[in-house]
Amino acid sequence: MPQLYWVVAEINEIHVNSAGHCFMELIEKAQQGEQIIAKARANIWAYHFRMLRPYFETMTGQRLTAGLKVMLQVSVEFHEAYGLSLQATDINPAYTVGDLALQRQAIIQKLTDEGVIDMNRELELTVVPQRIAVISSESAAGYGDFIDQLHHNPSGYAFHHTLFQSVMQGNEAEATIIHALEQIFDREEEFDVVVMIRGGGSQSDLNCFNSYALACCMSQFPLPIITGIGHDRDETIADRVAHTALKTPTAVAEYLVNRLSSFDNYLGELAQRLAETVAYSLEAPEDMLQQQSLRLQVLLRSFLHEQDKKLQAYRFSLLHGSSILLSQKRFEQVRLSSSVSATGTSAIQKNSAQMTNLQQQFARTIGDVLSNKQNQIKWLDYKLELLNPVNLLQRGYSITLSGKKIVRSVSDLKKGQQIETVLSDGKVESVVK
Repeated sequence: MPQLYWVVAEINEIHVNSAGHCFMELIEKAQQGEQIIAKARANIWAYHFRMLRPYFETMTGQRLTAGLKVMLQVSVEFHEAYGLSLQATDINPAYTVGDLALQRQAIIQKLTDEGVIDMNRELELTVVPQRIAVISSESAAGYGDFIDQLHHNPSGYAFHHTLFQSVMQGNEAEATIIHALEQIFDREEEFDVVVMIRGGGSQSDLNCFNSYALACCMSQFPLPIITGIGHDRDETIADRVAHTALKTPTAVAEYLVNRLSSFDNYLGELAQRLAETVAYSLEAPEDMLQQQSLRLQVLLRSFLHEQDKKLQAYRFSLLHGSSILLSQKRFEQVRLSSSVSATGTSAIQKNSAQMTNLQQQFARTIGDVLSNKQNQIKWLDYKLELLNPVNLLQRGYSITLSGKKIVRSVSDLKKGQQIETVLSDGKVESVVK
């Protein structure tokens, strides 16, 4: 068979010997299921393999590895001792790229049809995620970078992490990552979030993160999962189903630190608003009492002035009426004198009654004003009591002081500085470490 043929097959096994020759076992599976219906040996001699391997890896971003579907140009060879084999001389990387894309799209569609693809994204990530389950390899550089960035953050936030060892690339990666998730599931209440990280690597190293089994496990996991698997170009299926997908392990650490920083700033703003509200509440009643006191004085002066004017008018009227009576005819002097006496006595009695009424009216008016102001003072006292810092402390809050100043930000503190924390039932003195 002297011609060259293009064949499509899946690489079942692949081995490169010390001389640079590549030996593969190619298989074809049934369209339904995993049954192998055809098998053949294939070789790529070193002088061809030196050119084909970098060409394939550059075009696809993948290494030639077991599990890939490839299109090879081969010649058919038969040896009486070694039997039938295929000698590959060329490869079509576009076929492999297309097949991987189709596989990825099929998995995404399957997860979508099952209604699980966005389940992990819909979980609520706690505001302060400090208890972290980490899936990674302890020897991986990405893991070391993550831990260093997390525990040496500028703000000194405390994190508690537990490593669940896993192989992060190769044939064993999928099974070990799923096993790590199962271990975390058994201790779910101990953690706030799961972090899945690895360092950089080739595109083929990410194949394990495109499996249906891993994606299905991640999407239905009860804790939010954050990925940082060290790639800058393509999104894996694991990234697609994760709660939050970031590029690198250090980016994951920065994300967690920034989340705590945002909450810290929010608490600082609340503390400042609380302090300002309490200060205003303590000052406002005193100012209000002064204003009400001034208004009361003005009202009293105005009322007394009006009553004084009325008394002066009554006095003038009494004196004028007496003068007229005294100037009447002399021959009516006795009767006039008697009349004047009677008139004077009646006017005095009338004015006396009016004065008594005015005194009573004045007393009632003053009493009403004072009662109203006393009620206002009681209401202000009740409002002030609600904002009393002691009551706030009894509700679980605390105030941290440096000297006599309220600490509003960690930037106000230095290492070795002594601080005082005021609680509802006492005070605690501490030293900043």
